Amino acid sequence: MLRHRVIPTLLLRNGGLVKTTKFADPRYVGDPLNAIRIFNEKEVDELLVLDIMASREGRGPDFSVIKEFSTECFMPFCYGGGITTLEQAETLFALGVEKVSLQTATATNLKLITQIAEKFGTQAVVASIDVKTGWMGGYQLYWSATKATDKNWQAHLKRVVDAGAGEVVLNAVDRDGTMQGVDTKLIRVAADAIDVPLVALGGVGKLEDIKDAIQAGASAVAAGAFFVFHGKHRAVLITYPGYGALEKLLDHIG
Repeated sequence: MLRHRVIPTLLLRNGGLVKTTKFADPRYVGDPLNAIRIFNEKEVDELLVLDIMASREGRGPDFSVIKEFSTECFMPFCYGGGITTLEQAETLFALGVEKVSLQTATATNLKLITQIAEKFGTQAVVASIDVKTGWMGGYQLYWSATKATDKNWQAHLKRVVDAGAGEVVLNAVDRDGTMQGVDTKLIRVAADAIDVPLVALGGVGKLEDIKDAIQAGASAVAAGAFFVFHGKHRAVLITYPGYGALEKLLDHIG
């Protein structure tokens, strides 16, 4: 088994699988159940499934859809989107979800992280953090990639970990869907700020980008477009690197 996870990210919008660019312009790319079946065959490490409309529409998780995913999914998967209560998290775990990802709740209810961690363990709680490059070149924390905040993003990282998050997904919004490389500076600063696993998300366009993220300090790398698009015209073709290719790429990295 590889020491560093490489995680496909599935974005859900109105029941379909979409891919965004810089968290905008969602493009429909297929049926999420079909994608899950393909990733089963590819024996991926785990999946990250995010409903990108749940919080924006003020609704909770669609448990019927998640139950379908859990039935089809042979690998561990993390779900995020619309989780605002401990009871919702309990239902998700009962359906077979291994981890829950909280994003909006990290802004409004840090206590929820603590409640879930105390009941299910810190390994079951993932905090998702959206960061953009500011107009003066620094990094700025956003909620759902749309609402800028005046909070220090590094301090916020530490707050969510102190509250009980056992893992952090760091979304480099400027790199989302671009396939133009990861933000190694952002990853390095974030990894130095916390003592829990960091999952870098945003910008992967080739295998070497995964290596760059790990060498910058990420414990794992998540990607969406890299596993969905093929060629310069971004034709939809769901794929995943073979174990041998990933082992060759990452096995020598500590």
